[in-house]
Amino acid sequence: QTFFLLFIPILAIILLSVNLILAPHNPYEEKDSAFECGFHSFLGQNRSEFSISFFIFALLFLLFDLEILLVYPFIVSAYVNGIFGLIIMLIFFLVLTLGFAFELGKNALSIESRQTFTS
Repeated sequence: QTFFLLFIPILAIILLSVNLILAPHNPYEEKDSAFECGFHSFLGQNRSEFSISFFIFALLFLLFDLEILLVYPFIVSAYVNGIFGLIIMLIFFLVLTLGFAFELGKNALSIESRQTFTS
């Protein structure tokens, strides 16, 4: 364990150094701006409200992340669970899939772009 306490920080420093040496450095005005995303900022973007679609995407990410967390114990104990555990997991996946298909059908996951491209 002492080996890893020494090896991991040294490896992290080496990899960060390699990244700083080999990565291309081409900053430009938009990239150095406060938004740091490489795009022209929208007029009044910092005070406008977010679209509800961003929150729906975040909730979906959390939902499917928790799904993986809940499936992991089933996978670990799959031999003990038997057919009953398999049926419960299939119902769980079916409910999630139906909810996801419902959101796709309602176009809840489409995000309208308000970005304007100027040259």
